[in-house]
Order: sequence, then C-alpha cells, then structure tokens
Amino acid sequence: MSLTFHWFLPTNGDSRHVVGGGHGTPATASGRDRPPTVAYLSQIARAAEDLGFVGVLTPTGAWCEDAWLTTAMVSQHTERLKFLVAFRPGFVSPTLAAQMASTFQRQTGGRLLLNVVTGGESHEQRAYGDFLDKDARYRRTGEFLQIVRDLWEGKTVDLSGEHLQVEDARLARVPDPVPEVYFGGSSPIAGEIAARHVDVYLTWGEPPAQVAEKIAWVRGLAAKEGRTVRFGIRLHVITRDTAEQAWAEAHKLLDGFDPGTVKSVQAGLARSESEGQQRMLALHGGNREDLEIHPNLWAGIGLVRGGAGTALVGSHDEVAERIKEYHALGIDEFVLSGYPHLEEAYWFGEGVLPRLAAQGLWRHPFAPTPAPATQVPFTS
Repeated sequence: MSLTFHWFLPTNGDSRHVVGGGHGTPATASGRDRPPTVAYLSQIARAAEDLGFVGVLTPTGAWCEDAWLTTAMVSQHTERLKFLVAFRPGFVSPTLAAQMASTFQRQTGGRLLLNVVTGGESHEQRAYGDFLDKDARYRRTGEFLQIVRDLWEGKTVDLSGEHLQVEDARLARVPDPVPEVYFGGSSPIAGEIAARHVDVYLTWGEPPAQVAEKIAWVRGLAAKEGRTVRFGIRLHVITRDTAEQAWAEAHKLLDGFDPGTVKSVQAGLARSESEGQQRMLALHGGNREDLEIHPNLWAGIGLVRGGAGTALVGSHDEVAERIKEYHALGIDEFVLSGYPHLEEAYWFGEGVLPRLAAQGLWRHPFAPTPAPATQVPFTS
C-alpha cells in the first residue's frame, strides 16, 4: 500500500517565520507577511497537486479564514487535489452539513475529505454561540456523524438525541463518492467517537512510542465496534540536502521567536481544555532548550503555535527514515506543512518523496498507470 501525503493550506497567513496562533490564541503578526488570498493559496495547492500530495488540510477557528468557502474557491484552480476541510459540528446543522458535502463532491468531482474538529476551547466555542462543555461537545459530534452518515447512505433519518434532533431528514442527492471522515482527539470520549464513526484517526506528531500507544488504544476500541480505522499523523517538516542545512533552518526559525510572543502564546495554550494540546505542551515545557525530543523530531514550532507543534528536521534521507519509522507503527497518512508552505512543499516533494518512491513506499497518485508489458511473439 502506497503511503498517502497531504499538505496544508495556511488560511491564517504564511511567512518565512512560523505563523503562530490556534487553539484559542490569535495568529501572530507574521501571518500578514503573505496574506491568505485565493491567488496565493491556489499557488500552494497547484504545487501540492503537481508534487504528488493527495490533498490539503485547511484549519478551522477564529484565527483563520473559513475552510468551506476558501476551499470551494481554491478547488476551481486545481484539477485533482482533494481538500481536507476542517469544520466544527456544533456550528451547522447535520442535514445542512451533509448537503454541503454532497454539493462539494458534485462541484469538484469528488474531491472532499472532512476533518471533524469537536473543539477543545470552551471560550472560543462560546464566541460562536456554543455553550456545551467539552464532553457534551463530543457526544454531540457522535450524534452529528450518525445523522450525516445515514443521510449520505440515502436513508431518511429521524433522530431525537441528547443534543441533536432531526425529523424526516433526507438528501435529494447523495454524495458520490461519500467523503472520508478524519478525526482527532486524545480524551477517552474522543476515542469512543473515533472508534464508532471515523475512517482516519489523526494524531499530532508525538514521539513514536506515544504514537504507538494511541494507535493501539483506538485500534482496540474500533475492534470492539467491529470496525477498522486507518491512522494518520500531523507534522511540520524542515528537510534539506544535508542535516546541517535543515537544522540551521530550524535554529533560524527559533531565533525569530520573540520572547514576549512565546510567553503570551504559552500562557494561552496552558488554559487549553484539549488533552492533545496539553500533550504537545509537555514535549517542550515552554523551554527553548532540548527541543529535539526524538531523533529528527523537533518541538520548537509548539512554542508559538497551537495544535501541531512538532517538525521532522533533517536531511531528505533522515526524514524519509522517520516517516518509515512512523509507518511501521501503523501510520499510513501524513498531513504535513512547513514555512513558507510554497517553498517547503517543493523541498519535501522533490527531496523526500523520490526516496520513498525508490523504496516502493510511495507512488505519485496522479501518475498514469504503467501499461502492462506486451509479449512479442517469438519467430525463428
């Protein structure tokens, strides 16, 4: 099975510096270096498509542009690239979300993937009018996905749940293909929802031993539900021809972190209700020292950015080896990013992907299938 790689659309802005923010903290000023215009995001998307990334993830929250609207516009400037659209179930009715997804599939030729984000920050959720606590939000997500999946199957849905109620709900046109559902979460109830409803469970880039524990946990829960789940990981990358060049770039990013910004972002993230975010913070403890927490795994990004806070740093060969290490644990999909996203896509796409292809671990998803060899009749 060929590994699957996705890139990232920085709808919060891009820069040669790390654009911080997320998980209830605002985007940092560096996000204004390259504003997230449709023209610039389309440039990144076309590069990702040409290089062999299957899709691009877009974030969700008050710190970035709306994912549904942005990807709908950018999709018109690409041909085959899929869009992993992050959205929060509590902000839109399940019937409308199912209809939006169905429309997106028809208008893009089946290029929608859904990243369901329950929402880990109550204060940010309340800004959108959502006053449920964290566990209740996850229970609502379960009801939401049950309704949406039934609608996608062409069923008429009547459900009176703890948080959601629909009556005689039905889609006039079901999506073809049905979008795959991606989902992440480290709390016990998040694991339960993943086991019952999702196709791909995503984890942030923790060290391999911790990732292995998460995979075993979710795989076991899914087995109890009679289901299997695929696994993906969310990481940044800094890959260069030599390890020295890659680490020099990482140190350059680190030198650009304003101490005041680090302090402010860390204080904001410390209040996060997300268990995954707290696991990210524990990797560096707000300290600029000892940030290589596993060979080629650097926790520096998390000093100023919420969510995914680790990066694979090293030569192309070293980064390829770390990808193989995660793959050996059960990770088949990699959602990657780097600063700036346009240039870093080329570094990875031209440096690492050919090495994985040479080892039979990856094949360009848009390359034509080789024609079978024809036998030439033997003549004497």
